Amino acid sequence: MSNVTPMLEARGITKKFGGVLALDRVDFSVGAGEVVALAGDNGAGKSTLIKIISGVFPADAGDLQYNGNRVTFANPHDARDRGIETIYQDLALADNLDVGANVFLGREPMTRMFGILPVIDRKLMRAEAAKTLDTLDIGLDRLDRPVRALSGGQRQCVAIGRALHWHAKVLIMDEPTAALGVPEQRKVVSLIQSLKARGVAIIFISHNLQDIFAVSDRIVVLRRGVNSGVRNTAETNPDEVVRLMVG
Repeated sequence: MSNVTPMLEARGITKKFGGVLALDRVDFSVGAGEVVALAGDNGAGKSTLIKIISGVFPADAGDLQYNGNRVTFANPHDARDRGIETIYQDLALADNLDVGANVFLGREPMTRMFGILPVIDRKLMRAEAAKTLDTLDIGLDRLDRPVRALSGGQRQCVAIGRALHWHAKVLIMDEPTAALGVPEQRKVVSLIQSLKARGVAIIFISHNLQDIFAVSDRIVVLRRGVNSGVRNTAETNPDEVVRLMVG
């Protein structure tokens, strides 16, 4: 077990969908400045667990502790308001909008044209997005282009920048390196290390064991909805993790 005090802890989480038991008394924790990988085969319960943590689903049993206090999230907005941000594999970016608009998506600042008409302050959004991306050493030459014009790695950086701008304390990353080339994978891994140094607690979901071992401090393995094992990354190896995944 980790010596890090948990920032977020799930205790005895159980979830059923009809007659299917997706999670059975699952425990999970992550501390500030810690990267915990969530590993498991398809159908192991990873997605269900992160959706409970991020407010998409309620748990049928068990509870969530956040900064030592029991919490419930009615919806993902509740979780985001507490500082729990999720970057899903599809990134949930608006392809037709520019970088600044995506960083502020759903939380756009307003200004007044001619002192009267309320309009979205696009200049402020781009300026604030530029500052956030600069702190992460993310170099995008133009922030006024639609994000559809960006590479997969650049889009991932925008999603990470959005989470950082809104002061994420816990960041859930679902397959962040999938479909990226090797240089872009390395950039994302570097960003994760930077976020870790800032004290962000990171939940890292990946099928790529090489990435898991490159970034994580601990590995929590799920198999068929139950905890199969927890290992300190420095004290295990890919073969053992695979054995825990498949039984």
